[in-house]
Amino acid sequence: MMAATMICGATVVNAQVMKASDLEKYAKGKYGDKWVEAAANLASGLKLDKNQSLTYQEVIPAEGKTKEQLYVALNYWVTATFKDKQAITLNDKEAGCIIVTSTLKNIAEHIGTVNKYSVSITPVIRLDIKDGRVRVTYTVQSYDVLRDISGGWISVLADDDDIKRSIGDSKRKADDKTNANLYDEQWEIGRHYPFVEKDAKKRTCSKALVMTHAYSNAIIDKVEEALKNGIVGNDNDDW
Repeated sequence: MMAATMICGATVVNAQVMKASDLEKYAKGKYGDKWVEAAANLASGLKLDKNQSLTYQEVIPAEGKTKEQLYVALNYWVTATFKDKQAITLNDKEAGCIIVTSTLKNIAEHIGTVNKYSVSITPVIRLDIKDGRVRVTYTVQSYDVLRDISGGWISVLADDDDIKRSIGDSKRKADDKTNANLYDEQWEIGRHYPFVEKDAKKRTCSKALVMTHAYSNAIIDKVEEALKNGIVGNDNDDW
């Protein structure tokens, strides 16, 4: 079962669990491509915690395996999956806890009348380990948004070459502040659709929510697969 809880904040890194394009195919297969309708359907079964964070939690059984064995398996999975050296923000063998922060970029994009939005998420993934079981907690508090004030439909029709050149520049590198048309924003999930009915960014946030939900499923599935079958399928003690 999945439940809403809250865990600590996040540091941006690059995740390799699934590309945004593959995640979109996965999400469409499970929830359809009508994002607003899909978000509304999902919202009926989702609850935000007291900090307005969206968190999923699941306990995965691993009968017959010790805490140490599970710790080694998960440490291997985390190292092989998240390539950024700063991905692991906590790794405590004695406590049986691994915390990973990861960014999945461009899960939703939308071109409006004036602005273009590109949405990314930075989940915090916490793995608590005990003999015979692992608890996975996945939390996202806000959408990380790159807003291009020159990327809307009006700008596309503009005659100004400088404006046209900036269109589609929403994939600039992190911390690059050279383009005055680009703004970094954080949209709190609880302040947007479907948790708030009247939302000017309804379409953008609908897809962002569905993709965020789908990514939580992918993370939990990957952890379960790593615990049951290892990373490459033959990482066991019989060698």
